[in-house]
Amino acid sequence: MERTKTDFPVPAPLKQHGPARIITLCNQKGGVGKTTTSISLGAALAEYGRKVLAIDFDPQGALSAGLAVNTHEATTIYDLLLNGKLEPREAIQPTGVPGLDVIPANIDLSAAEVHLVNEVAREQALARVLRRVSDDYDVILIDCQPSLGILTVNALTAAHGVLIPLESEYFALRGVALLIETVEKVKERLNPALELDGILVTMFDARTLHSREVYERVIEAFKDKVLDTVISRTVKFPDASVAGSPITQFAPDHPAAEAYRHLARELVSRGAVA
Repeated sequence: MERTKTDFPVPAPLKQHGPARIITLCNQKGGVGKTTTSISLGAALAEYGRKVLAIDFDPQGALSAGLAVNTHEATTIYDLLLNGKLEPREAIQPTGVPGLDVIPANIDLSAAEVHLVNEVAREQALARVLRRVSDDYDVILIDCQPSLGILTVNALTAAHGVLIPLESEYFALRGVALLIETVEKVKERLNPALELDGILVTMFDARTLHSREVYERVIEAFKDKVLDTVISRTVKFPDASVAGSPITQFAPDHPAAEAYRHLARELVSRGAVA
């Protein structure tokens, strides 16, 4: 079942910035391209003149590392979650991409689950932090850890939309139903405004029958929730991560960089980003 690909228009410049639409990138399966997508989509949106804040919400700190952002001795998202008196702007760091900023994370964040357990309205901790900076940005991207624990629930509670990167591999498909069930529960109980912005097929390899079959099954199951953009598998992504640079800067003319620009244009066209 071949979809006709749309070429979305280059978005018009914005006359003013903010308030941000907050998008959580989550999938409880690891290694599906959440961090790569957070970095590359953020950089592509910044290229189109959007002011972007990326939140590293994974104790492994891969997003911070992938943008060559310092996490040692830095104020991190963990500090902001635990100390309401801290000014969130103190934690924001610029990146090598104009228009893209980051609030970093490090291994300290793994202790947040324990600390938040006894907090009042613990699911709202991240929302309280982001509320104080959202007027400065057009979009805030939250890169979640691969789990459905309290941190991911916090990210979903703070967000307007969810973007699910889905590896084009059979076992990846099985977990998506559980993830969507979690999204529905958060929508019902904590955040009625939450929407599924789309499912992004990643690590696609058109040469293999398996990849093509999984893609067809994803479209069958989720129909128009599956984004038009498909991210193909390439060694350029790990190379860019090692260089601490998004693919759009590391290899600007590579098809993978163009795919993320296509994703940025698609999300603007769909109204998920201003």
